[in-house]
Amino acid sequence: MKKTPLYKEHVELNAKMVNFGGFNMPIQYQGISIEHNCVRNNVGVFDVSHMGEFFVSGKDSSAFLNYMCTNDIDKIEINGAQYNCFTNNNGGIVDDLIIYRCNEHEYMLVVNASNIEKDWNWIKTNLGGYQCEITNESENIGLISVQGPKSIYLINDVFKQDFSSLKKFNFQEILFYNSKIIISNTGYTGSEGFEIYINKEVISQIWNDILIKGKKYELQPVGLGARDTLRMEMGYCLYGNDINDNTTPYEANLMWATNLNKDFIGKDRVINSMNKSLNKMINFKMIERGIPRNGYEICDSTGKVIGNVTSGTFSPTHKTGIGIGYINKKFSVGESIYLKIRDKLITAEIVKLPLKNG
Repeated sequence: MKKTPLYKEHVELNAKMVNFGGFNMPIQYQGISIEHNCVRNNVGVFDVSHMGEFFVSGKDSSAFLNYMCTNDIDKIEINGAQYNCFTNNNGGIVDDLIIYRCNEHEYMLVVNASNIEKDWNWIKTNLGGYQCEITNESENIGLISVQGPKSIYLINDVFKQDFSSLKKFNFQEILFYNSKIIISNTGYTGSEGFEIYINKEVISQIWNDILIKGKKYELQPVGLGARDTLRMEMGYCLYGNDINDNTTPYEANLMWATNLNKDFIGKDRVINSMNKSLNKMINFKMIERGIPRNGYEICDSTGKVIGNVTSGTFSPTHKTGIGIGYINKKFSVGESIYLKIRDKLITAEIVKLPLKNG
């Protein structure tokens, strides 16, 4: 297994380590619910250095990425970011990613850890005659995420600057420890927060600065377990669970990140999916007691299987089971579905996430 530059720090914090995307990563420190609630109420710090970072530069970089991606690259302003998808020739999602525009002709692509090699090969395969350069900096860049309502105070404290004017899906470059650092406001938890892209040579110093200064803000280090429950409360999909090479953006409810007014790989198949596919992603909460898990069958009221769960958990915020899945029939929010758990049909309700408090 690969290790992030912060592996030693996790071991010293007595983190429980697991294999995730080929990396030895912390799944929890004090406990998933404790860490989850800390992010929702105070501030948490995550090591997400396993993510991949590619750079695309040159005069054709925008045109190339517009061909590779579903969203409209031309809408990204300099120092702006955008959620996006790579699609294959069948309209399936190769990966979902965030694209940052560094300047007029340079972009940073942040891809999922388990897809770094696949994505890199996909980009190289499709580069063709486009005049741009591509570099893979995944081994050199670390990534720390600071999330929660107190994150702005902690970030300001650590970097001795005021980032309160940094808008959502924007970023700023600063010099710190004589190293270029990118601080962005994107996030994956649904709480306020920031991502810090750092050269691996100085990431340990910044991680420790965050831990020390974070004490006054009741900071907790947070593992992958709470990262999963936090994203599920928002209904955010996880590549490999909720989307994959066989899922189209239409089926995954990602048409908001898909521009059909331009050409991109697999566009015709995405349109075909819109016209013909009944398979659609849903979010749901449990009505009867039960915790949904990946692979559980979803049934209608007669017990007929109509789909399956792709992600499920117990929501520490709402104290109920929640999940993401796909069903192959038309549906509406508020409709009942039934999960087969230990050969019993347990009632759930299709909802729009995030759930409203109360």
